[in-house]
Amino acid sequence: MLRKERARSYREFNDEDDDDEGSTQPQGFFDDGTEDLDHEEPNGSISQGSRRSCFNELQENSTFWVLVSREDDDITDNSSSRRFSKTCLKNVFTVVLIFVYLLLTAVAVFLAYQTISDFLVKLKQPVMSVTYKEVDSFSPPGIALYPGKAQLLSCKHHYHDYIPPLVDPGKPQKIDCEVKRVTYIGPFTNQTWKTALVFRGPSDVRNKELIFMQFSHNETEEDFSAITYMLFAKYSDLIASTNKSEFMRDCERNYSTWTFSGGFRTWVKMSLVRTSGKHNEAMEFRQESAVVKFNDKRPEAEQTNQLFFAVFEWRDPYMQEIRLIVTANPWSSMAILCGVFMALFKAANFAKLTIQWIIRMRKRHLKNKARELNQVS
Repeated sequence: MLRKERARSYREFNDEDDDDEGSTQPQGFFDDGTEDLDHEEPNGSISQGSRRSCFNELQENSTFWVLVSREDDDITDNSSSRRFSKTCLKNVFTVVLIFVYLLLTAVAVFLAYQTISDFLVKLKQPVMSVTYKEVDSFSPPGIALYPGKAQLLSCKHHYHDYIPPLVDPGKPQKIDCEVKRVTYIGPFTNQTWKTALVFRGPSDVRNKELIFMQFSHNETEEDFSAITYMLFAKYSDLIASTNKSEFMRDCERNYSTWTFSGGFRTWVKMSLVRTSGKHNEAMEFRQESAVVKFNDKRPEAEQTNQLFFAVFEWRDPYMQEIRLIVTANPWSSMAILCGVFMALFKAANFAKLTIQWIIRMRKRHLKNKARELNQVS
């Protein structure tokens, strides 16, 4: 109501001004008219005081709207500056996130490369796994001796690491062992015949079974006095072989040989090692030997013949097994690669969404800027 009354008073005031400008009466006449108007009835016309009050109200109203417009401009400026600061912070945060995800992507790629290279290295270079298997008894090994011109005097089995005192050393005694004589051509020296005495070795490791041998050899015929021997896995393989000469050739080609000297008692403790490769399986012996000097009490005339003493026994009831194991596990490598590729996919998806968001924000910023320029123009 107040705005309507002010508008109506403003229109009446403008009408009166137009009437005054268009009138051709002298000033005195206008003053008389105004004085007469002051005494007119209120319902018939507007007094001069009301005109002045309406003009004052109009000035106040215009001043009010100017202040309101200035406050709106300040609010708009503040809101635009806040919007700009938020947009700037969002852009900075987005750039930081992009760099972080790029760093994580680089780490994931390096991890994938390292995983693949480690898998290939482990696949080409298997590691050795050593296990010990406890047994109650071993299969009797084959003990092949190459006495040359030496003579076998005695061979007996004993138990519990006990060897009775020697009776008439240097003289032939009862041979209480299973022995085979095999003649064959050596694998490394062509047309050279070799003769081996193959003994059935001990098997009862729990009761510490051993085999005791005694040889005699005339040392004046040679510069060095020693007997060579060889150990192979199973004596039964020789018995079951149809061609024993070829079997001994293969054993000499695959197994190592050792020696024991005359004038001493050589105590050999054996241990069996089974090695499993990628395609084949091999058996070998490892041994520990202890040498004790023989006190020769024979007459001096008989001491020209050198005596050899050898004892063979199992060291312990454990068989060593060596296996080549490939530590590269394809399932774990595949799991790591799947996790890496998942991280790469997530990083690529995040980068795509971030780029789309930046483009959208850029378009919106340009559109708002063009709108502001249009409003100013």
